[in-house]
Amino acid sequence: MNIVERAKSILLSPRPTWEVIDTEQTDTASLYTGYLMILAAIPAVCGFIGMSIIGMGMFGVSMRVPFFAGLANMVVSYVLSLVGVYILAVIIDFLAPRFGGVGNRLQALKVAVYASTSAMLGGVFALLPMLAMLSVLTGLYSIYLLYAGLPILMKSAREKSVGYTALVIVAAIVLGLIVGAINALFMPRGVGPWASGDTPNVSVRTPGGEVTIDGGGIAAMQRKMEEAARSMEKASAQKDPAAMAAATRDATAAAASMLGGGKALGAQTLKAALPEQLGGLARTGFEVQDGTALGLPTSQASADYGSGERTVHVEIMDLGGLGAMAAAAFGMAQGEKEDQHHAEKTWQEGGRTLHESYAKDGSSAERKMALKNGVLISISADNMDIAALRSVASQLDIAALERLQRPAN
Repeated sequence: MNIVERAKSILLSPRPTWEVIDTEQTDTASLYTGYLMILAAIPAVCGFIGMSIIGMGMFGVSMRVPFFAGLANMVVSYVLSLVGVYILAVIIDFLAPRFGGVGNRLQALKVAVYASTSAMLGGVFALLPMLAMLSVLTGLYSIYLLYAGLPILMKSAREKSVGYTALVIVAAIVLGLIVGAINALFMPRGVGPWASGDTPNVSVRTPGGEVTIDGGGIAAMQRKMEEAARSMEKASAQKDPAAMAAATRDATAAAASMLGGGKALGAQTLKAALPEQLGGLARTGFEVQDGTALGLPTSQASADYGSGERTVHVEIMDLGGLGAMAAAAFGMAQGEKEDQHHAEKTWQEGGRTLHESYAKDGSSAERKMALKNGVLISISADNMDIAALRSVASQLDIAALERLQRPAN
């Protein structure tokens, strides 16, 4: 894939390009390394140049963010933008069935990645801070790209595209507030809304819950960020790549820790919740992914169970403190829909948000849960009816997963 041609086509001919993307064979690694990681560098690098090298000023007074503070901000904002796109994909995936669509994590990631093209390219305006507001326009066009892509890739009903897009945008705004708060930690005092000594809490209410950024936690995290920035400066002076990597990891981990819960649960902890047998079916394989080594607030464990054509796939994911935001967004779409072939329902029960979707002929069924602590569970099956899937789900120790506490920072 030519990144320049793809960016040009999604901007100039979005609908035909979404049709191509819909059938395109790819994977998460290719989407990140071949596209997103390159585009996400534009706002991060241009922001660093604009704020720390060019600077901003008016009426004869100029100001620059200190070099190493700006460098730390660039690294963390870059990493969090990559994490943020994945979180948005999780939300798109969870919401899809509510709007007549089909849940598919890879398709959702395609939507999140390519819809962000306009916003990412708009990061070039950060080179001149006085023009940074123009990036709002490119962000608005990304909303249109999202609106155009959801019904094509997620198979959602076109008449529900406005509602689907609106809920995803609400989640994106919450995510943007959190990332903006983290980025502001690298600003010197007196710059930005988080610079004053008394830092308030920021709460965003949604129909599915409330997401709060802890003002007191921001001050504590700022001290950790400053320590990481000093470590980065020292490592740079010593030309020590290993120390630079460690300081960057510490800065990212500190940023993640203020997102309502800090680090993610260990992936091995999640794997322990996947038994050798489930519903009389033997485990045929598993996969574990853990971002804690990089300071990222994500962990995931999944397993496949099967016998003949009857198969079950279980996935447990923790997004650290961002899990609360994902759960809140998931809870915004409650309701039910049914026809002669298919039924689905999203509801809240005991503080959890649940979603079921199944074919009435027993050919497939799916059950998703957002637990009170933000852990997300997805169970899907082929050649199994919803009653059997519920029985399978009941054999997972959901209560134990919900009691898990994230590690302290």
